[in-house]
Amino acid sequence: MTARFLDIAEIELDEAIRWYDAQALGLGDAFLVEVLAAVHRITRYPRAWHLLSDGVRRCRLTRFPYGLIYAVGDNDILVLAVPTCTDIPTTGATDSRLSPTVIG
Repeated sequence: MTARFLDIAEIELDEAIRWYDAQALGLGDAFLVEVLAAVHRITRYPRAWHLLSDGVRRCRLTRFPYGLIYAVGDNDILVLAVPTCTDIPTTGATDSRLSPTVIG
């Protein structure tokens, strides 16, 4: 399985990396490494994480207060958002980015 990010998710990721870089040298890189490790786990075990709604799941990062919101397709993973944990919906997400129809 492969993974790809929606444009908005890439923007969220880039903003978080920049913010962490501003906090301490190398912290943005550490954040990116953790995100990539989470993406790798998701591609290996796509249905292992918390189900938010039909076809949409959440994988929380371990070191940073972020998660990956993603949908599982036939052959790929689509990362829909990279929110902070306080922004992660717990049930019945209504954000249009979280619609299971985004991935075919």
